[in-house]
Amino acid sequence: MISSGPLEDRLAIRELVESYNDAVMRFDGDAWQANWRDDAIWHLPGAGDVTGKENFFPIWQQAMAGFSFVGFFASAGPIVVAGDKAHGTWYQQEELHAKDGGKRFIVGRYEDDYVKVDGRWYFQKRVYDVLKSEETN
Repeated sequence: MISSGPLEDRLAIRELVESYNDAVMRFDGDAWQANWRDDAIWHLPGAGDVTGKENFFPIWQQAMAGFSFVGFFASAGPIVVAGDKAHGTWYQQEELHAKDGGKRFIVGRYEDDYVKVDGRWYFQKRVYDVLKSEETN
């Protein structure tokens, strides 16, 4: 599948994902949660759907508290825009350095649903799947 829909919307969605990744790398919780709708859904491996930013933000904070460094890089798959809704696929590479010294390298995939509100795109749903994971000490 190829991307479709207005180029300006696809670019704005790319910037949304870049903002998310930047917030992760800077451990900036305020910037991270600003990318989500309040009623969004975050689907995590082993946890399933967590609905509502107020419910999944503490999960993110707890996870991030265990790391001294996070490298978080996205490669775009197709982005399909239809009016004020869109869907995108992203392939994610993560390098995680735990505070206890362990390291984890992950390749994952996000399947995203977006919504445009007052001219700005937000995550409405992010479904994350781990495709490959390696750990070292």
